[in-house]
Amino acid sequence: MKPILVSGIQPTGKLHLGNYLGALKNFVELQNSGVYDCFFFIADLHSLTENYTPKEKKEQISDLFLTYLTAGLDPKKSVLFQQSTIAEHSELSWILNTITPFGELRRMTQFKDKSENESENTNVGLFDYPVLMAADILIYNASVVPVGDDQLQHLEFTRTLARKFNSKFGKTFFEPKPLLTSVTRLMSLDDPEKKMSKSRPEGCLFIDDEPNTIRKKIQRAVTDSESTIEYNPEKRLGISNLVLIYSAIENKTPKEIVSIYKGKGYADFKRDLADKLIETFTPFQEKKKELKKKGIETILEEGNEKAKKHASKSYEAIKKKIGLA
Repeated sequence: MKPILVSGIQPTGKLHLGNYLGALKNFVELQNSGVYDCFFFIADLHSLTENYTPKEKKEQISDLFLTYLTAGLDPKKSVLFQQSTIAEHSELSWILNTITPFGELRRMTQFKDKSENESENTNVGLFDYPVLMAADILIYNASVVPVGDDQLQHLEFTRTLARKFNSKFGKTFFEPKPLLTSVTRLMSLDDPEKKMSKSRPEGCLFIDDEPNTIRKKIQRAVTDSESTIEYNPEKRLGISNLVLIYSAIENKTPKEIVSIYKGKGYADFKRDLADKLIETFTPFQEKKKELKKKGIETILEEGNEKAKKHASKSYEAIKKKIGLA
């Protein structure tokens, strides 16, 4: 049997370049490697921790699934599903809550950051997010999870819960290992000291942006007072962020990109980078429009059924272990 791989993306609005390079593009490569049994889901339960309207949420879920298919996730190769349709995620989350020390959650840096920056929307769901994430992974007994460096703490927490459950109730779960993406984190185009985020649209390049918008955002992207193209993430954050984007789009190393632009300046580099991004996302956007016309509801329903079958079997075994069945 192949090792199981699980990951998901929240439907909270348009996906940006960081989501594409750090997650979606990587998902497709992992699926096509043939190494793993892949489960990719729409993390709609997690997304409820943010402000939304029911109409927006429905549209966001549909758009994200459409984006999955457009990017190349294939329902014949991977299980593609909607988290909220699989009740076992939430039910296992409650069981894991009962073995989670309060102090463990209190130490999570993402909750600290979000509760400080978005204090008006701090809720218990944000605090308990890592437990639901653990349930998302453990209900499929995943061996590996593709993550960026900002999710490593949450995955280590999942491993801790797996060990604790196994110690208390007997061997049940694998301790999932991280599979770090090559583009672990993109920074904001207007402030390279901050992560690229939908909450900062002026520094965020969305994969649905029109060509003129892409060109303008790249032209305005912060670099520095130097004139050479260099990859030095510690000392030259702005240009290094752009080199990282270029290298990921072209499937080259940052060093290779720097060598191409030896002796050239920012104007040439930014023009070419914008061209490469437009070449990548214009066909993507056109394909997405075509898929939308065909309808995708049945594909998602079939994926939900496959995930449900796997999760139900796993959950029955878990219930027996803890004395509920």
